Amino acid sequence: MRKFSILIALLFSALGMSAQTDVWTTDYPALEKSIQQVNIKDATYYITSYGAKTTASAKVNQKAINTAIAKCSKAGGGKVVVPAGLWKTGAITLLSGVNLCIEKDATLEFVFDTKLYPVVETRWEGLGCYNISPLIYANGQHDIALTGEGTIDGSGSKEAWWFWQDGKNKDFGWAPGKYSMRPSRAQLQKQSEDEVPIAQRIYTAKNPMRPQSVNFMNCERVLIENVTLLRSPFWVLHPVLCTDVTVRGVKIQNDGPNGDGCDPESCNRVLIENCTFDTGDDCIAIKSGRNKDGRMWNVPCQNIIVRNCKMLDGHGGVVVGSEISGGYKNLFVENCQMDSPNLERVIRIKTNTCRGGIIENIYVRNVEVGECDEAVLKINLNYEPKEQAERGHIPTVRNVLLENVNCKKSKYGAYISGLEDDTQIYNITVRNCRWSGVSTGMHRIEGKSRKVVFEDLIMTK
Repeated sequence: MRKFSILIALLFSALGMSAQTDVWTTDYPALEKSIQQVNIKDATYYITSYGAKTTASAKVNQKAINTAIAKCSKAGGGKVVVPAGLWKTGAITLLSGVNLCIEKDATLEFVFDTKLYPVVETRWEGLGCYNISPLIYANGQHDIALTGEGTIDGSGSKEAWWFWQDGKNKDFGWAPGKYSMRPSRAQLQKQSEDEVPIAQRIYTAKNPMRPQSVNFMNCERVLIENVTLLRSPFWVLHPVLCTDVTVRGVKIQNDGPNGDGCDPESCNRVLIENCTFDTGDDCIAIKSGRNKDGRMWNVPCQNIIVRNCKMLDGHGGVVVGSEISGGYKNLFVENCQMDSPNLERVIRIKTNTCRGGIIENIYVRNVEVGECDEAVLKINLNYEPKEQAERGHIPTVRNVLLENVNCKKSKYGAYISGLEDDTQIYNITVRNCRWSGVSTGMHRIEGKSRKVVFEDLIMTK
């Protein structure tokens, strides 16, 4: 065993090592206390009272569920209950004051039928547009919840939703001529670069993009608790421009394309705790808009706590980016467990010169990793180097602290890929970590960075 104490910088900025340590006893508890919880009345509405039946068509059940939600909200709110059984449905819209409770042994199965998904305003990979509705959607609502011990099944498969992926990956059911609408993603990206008004970026059932499982836009006080989400068409949980979001006890399994688990975008005050992620992409990925759209909105994502979560497969455990043009600040990650040969990175920051933005104040402690494929910490300012978009928007990553983040197997400990200006990555501290089974090297640093410190780090092959 060899002990490395590598000091690449001797001085810190105004936010030095002592200040970084203090945030756990000052900023962290203050943030936790500031996150508001939902306030929902104690009233109950059963979907069966409005015509829902396990033997009914998805169209009939969709109407019944949305009617129950509307009646509940209009009466001042309460719980809309989905009882045990398999309930086929189309898109559902949540309204203020409503807790959609999917009880134990109940499954909401969202069928693959675009006629049941109206066009709504959303964001798709950080770009504003109108697309077919997410499976469960809300816009401009307050005090909404999605709870219970039941299951939300997005029906994603090679035959449904997934073959719409924009690449030519046959693993997800793509075949020549099977999906003629495949260029929609590229078209949306071009519309953003050309500054086409969002109201004109309309993707209907004739040229749709895969919908998210849960997408809440512009909502205040949100709770998602204890549900299991399977086979999402696209991203699973996607709150956008929301404040005071709690995601607790959720289980997500989605190995489809772009199968991100939870993607808070331009949100403020978010708690993600006691969740399990097993995904085909990032487990948790923090966003704030992409390229021109993100810079136009200029709304950072900020003040997020991730704790006591378990990550299995995924491109990254906790990730910032890549659609992060509005910037990000104040992330606290603690007491998580990660372990899979298919988990590529533990903590990942990914961006590029199409994005811009400032990413700062990332604090991680007490994370135990069995194995990951590439690196415990990866900071990449060269993500998607061939992206066709306006360049010259230089991102900044600063004030990152990892403490007691231990891993038993990986290729690298830290992998930092910077630009040619050393002011873009700085104040990076890795302290009191144990990295064993490192097959390639403790760290790999490309490009320039400064004030990068490895302190009390034990690394073994």
